[in-house]
Formats: sequence, C-alpha cells, structure tokens
Amino acid sequence: MSSVESPWRMDPQEKALLDMEVNRINYENFVNGKEDGRIPKQELGKEDFLQLLMKQLAYQDPLSPMEDKEFIAQMAQFSSLEQMTAMSQSFASLSSSLSRDFARIADMISSTEANSSLGKTVELAIGDGKTMQGVVHSVTKGGDPQIMVNGYYYNWSQVIEVFNTEASE
Repeated sequence: MSSVESPWRMDPQEKALLDMEVNRINYENFVNGKEDGRIPKQELGKEDFLQLLMKQLAYQDPLSPMEDKEFIAQMAQFSSLEQMTAMSQSFASLSSSLSRDFARIADMISSTEANSSLGKTVELAIGDGKTMQGVVHSVTKGGDPQIMVNGYYYNWSQVIEVFNTEASE
C-alpha cells in the first residue's frame, strides 16, 4: 500500500465547502422558491430509493467499490419496503371496504328493528329527559328509519323500549 492520497478523495475543507453549497441549493429550491413547481416530498418511495442506489453505484470510489454484501442488503431493504407498501395499500382498501359493509349492516339492522315494531307500543325519548309512549303505525325505509307514533314521525334512535304486547285499537 502506498501512502499517496487518492486523487478522488476530498480533504475536509473541500467537503465542508461542497456541503455548504449543497445546503444553499437545497434551501433555494425547496424553502425559498416553490414558484418553479417543485414541492418537497415528506417521504421516500421506491423510485427515490432506486435513484439513490444508482447514484451511489455511479459515484462510488473505484479504489474502494461497494461490497456485494452492502448491495445485497440494500436490495433486501428495497424489497421489504416494496412489500410493506403493497401490504399497507391492501390494508387500507380492506379497511375502507369493511367500514362500508359494517355501515350497511348497521343500517339493515336498524331498518329491521324498526319494521318489527309495527303495531307495537314503544317508549320514545322526546328531549329534556321527557319520554312518551305510543303505538307504531308506520315505518320509513332507509339507513335512518323513522317511525310514526301518534301522528308524528320520530327517529328510530329515539326509541328507548319496544313492548312485546301488541296494542289493540
């Protein structure tokens, strides 16, 4: 090994000047002037990872190239990132689908309960801690069914109790 310094290596002063220049350009591009249409990203994606890897390979020190183990480790990290992203998207889609299904099921249950109260006596909360009783004469369909008691419509959510005995009129 020779003690001669590699011509491709920067001394600390050159590195500091380069870092300052890079920071200045980044500040100008992303903090001061968004008028050029560039908006900084808050997270890195797989395209960013591949670009970084390609730059790393292109600008590596020819006297000390990146080792195979490092390259394989980075590719494994990239693969894991891609799989986690796909799983995250699948979970989000599944969650959205389940939320819609649960809402539909809850609507069907409310509608079924309201329909089963036809002709029965119910107790309703009518506000300010007051309640009233009456016979259900009509039920509207839909996710938020309404029942007609004593000539007025009330939301099914106002029902406190449904009595098992059918009213006789």
